[in-house]
Amino acid sequence: MTAFLAVAFALLAAFFAYRFAQEREARKRLTYRSDLPIRSIRPDELDPVFTPGAYGPTVATEVAFIGRGPYRIEGGTSDGEAWLLAVLAKQAHTLFEFGTCTGKTAYLWARNAPDDARIVTLTLPPQGLGEYRAGAGDDPGDGRAALTESAFERFLYSDTPQAGKVTQLFGDSKSIDLSPWKGQCDLVFVDGSHGYSYVKSDSERAVDLVRPGGIVLWHDYVGRSHSPGVFQALNELAQRLPLARIAGTSIVAYRRPTA
Repeated sequence: MTAFLAVAFALLAAFFAYRFAQEREARKRLTYRSDLPIRSIRPDELDPVFTPGAYGPTVATEVAFIGRGPYRIEGGTSDGEAWLLAVLAKQAHTLFEFGTCTGKTAYLWARNAPDDARIVTLTLPPQGLGEYRAGAGDDPGDGRAALTESAFERFLYSDTPQAGKVTQLFGDSKSIDLSPWKGQCDLVFVDGSHGYSYVKSDSERAVDLVRPGGIVLWHDYVGRSHSPGVFQALNELAQRLPLARIAGTSIVAYRRPTA
């Protein structure tokens, strides 16, 4: 029996290693492309906190963190993307997220943001998925993914000491009232439905929420074959706003001018 268990564990470890390698290579092919229309910048061009030292990232970017490891997480960011989001939270006081999913980003924000920070995160309620209103040009796959990622009623931050910093909103991002946070947010993350009509709507609302000097980030800008709604909507938005994609990630960023 002991030998059987050893073989079983070895096979399981090999399987996870294989899946991890596959996913890593697939994401690398997507995120390190050089032919995407939106210009690429280094993280330190977005914020000087990311300026590397002689040994790479400095202690100024140290955060409390939960990585993905070899696991495939529904709707999850890569470890590098999650780290970037957590670092930016260290200097933010009002943070807003479109697309709660598992609540990992909300937790990392709450864990790393200042004590007086408020994190607001929005998702469809599992019992109200009928509220979802796809646009005529939305890719059906983007809609299915959005509904799958809205299946959670409890989240990673639930029952943690950080839960008190999080305000959970349930509703459709196209119609819910967001006026209390208009022009108040230091950091906004758009990672809800990737359907074109939703990305377009969420983007307009995100730009309305962010304060002067604040940052809006979008996830999953990797090309036409993956999340086409994100690709189309952000390429259009880049025609009137100075968007930039962060090298080595699938994140697009916009810092609202201070004047």
